Amino acid sequence: MPEATLLPGYLIVGPDEVKRDTAVARLRKRLEASGMADFNFDRRDMTKEQDPDEVLASLNTLPMGADFRLVVLDGCDRLPKATSEALVSYFTNPSTDTVCLVIAASLAKNTRLYKAIAKLGAKAVIDCSSKKRWELPKQVQGMARRHGKTISLAAAEELVSRVGESTRMLDNELRKLASMIGEPEIEREDVEQFVVRTAEVKPWDFLDAVSARNPVRALELYRLLTPRSEVRLFSLMLTRLRELITAKALDARGQGRQLAQTLGVKDWQVKHHISWARGFSMQELVDALRAAEDVETALKGSRDSVVAFTAWIARIASKPSHR
Repeated sequence: MPEATLLPGYLIVGPDEVKRDTAVARLRKRLEASGMADFNFDRRDMTKEQDPDEVLASLNTLPMGADFRLVVLDGCDRLPKATSEALVSYFTNPSTDTVCLVIAASLAKNTRLYKAIAKLGAKAVIDCSSKKRWELPKQVQGMARRHGKTISLAAAEELVSRVGESTRMLDNELRKLASMIGEPEIEREDVEQFVVRTAEVKPWDFLDAVSARNPVRALELYRLLTPRSEVRLFSLMLTRLRELITAKALDARGQGRQLAQTLGVKDWQVKHHISWARGFSMQELVDALRAAEDVETALKGSRDSVVAFTAWIARIASKPSHR
C-alpha cells in the first residue's frame, strides 16, 4: 500500500494475525494524520449478523475532513450470501473516497468476493499466510525489532517451542519480554525464565536436541512429551539415526548437498543434519543404532522400558568425556 496511491479495496487474507494487524495499522496511521480518524473509521465484526444495506451505507459515506474513509470488515471467511453478493456488487463500482479492508483467515481464490477484490489492482490482495514452523524463529527476530529489542536465534527458537505458532501470542510474549529485559538483546535464558510453556512439545524439538547432543534439553523435552510415547519416539529416533549416518557418509565424500535428494525429503527438513552429524563419530552413530535392539526389547513389555529408553537417549546425546 504505497503512500501515494490507495486502492478502494483490499483483501487481507491469511491466518497470520500479526501481519493482518500490521496492514490495518498502516492505513489507520495514515488516516490519523488527518486528525479526523474518529469520524472516518468504521470497523465491523462480520462474524456477527450485519445488515448488508448498513454495510453498503458505511462504504458509501463521504469522508469528513480527510482524504479517505476507512472501513474494516473483520471475519469475512464465511459471509452470508446476501452480504457477500452485496460486497461483490459494490466492488464493481466502489466509492473512490473509501478504502475497504476485507479481512479473512482464509478465502478461496475461486470465490466471487476474492475475484472482485483482486480485479481492483495488482496489490489488492495482501497475503498474510503463516510461515512454516522452521521459518518462524527468523520472523520472531523481525517482530522483536518492533518492540525495540533484538532476540538471539536460540531465544527465538525457544519462544516458538514454548508459545506455539500463533504470531499474535508470540508478539504478546515479545512485548512482555521487551518490557522486562533491560539488555538490548533477549537471550534464551530470558525466555526460559519469563515465558510459561503453553504449547505442546513437538517430537521434532526432542529429536533435534538429541541430534545437537544437548542431553539436558533432550531429557527436559522428553519429560514434557505425552506419557507412554516411547514406542513412537523410538521409531522416530531410529529414523533420525539413519539420517545422521547417511549425512555423515555423504559429508565424508564431500557430497553433503545431496542429502535431501538421497533421503527423498525437502532441503529444509535436513538443513542442520550435516552439522549435527559432524558432532558424532561414525562409530558412535553405528553403536547407537546397534544398542536400539536392546531398547526395542525393553519397549515390548518390560517394566523398565522408560528407563531403557531414557538411558539410550542420554548416551546418544552426551558427548564422550575425552572430547
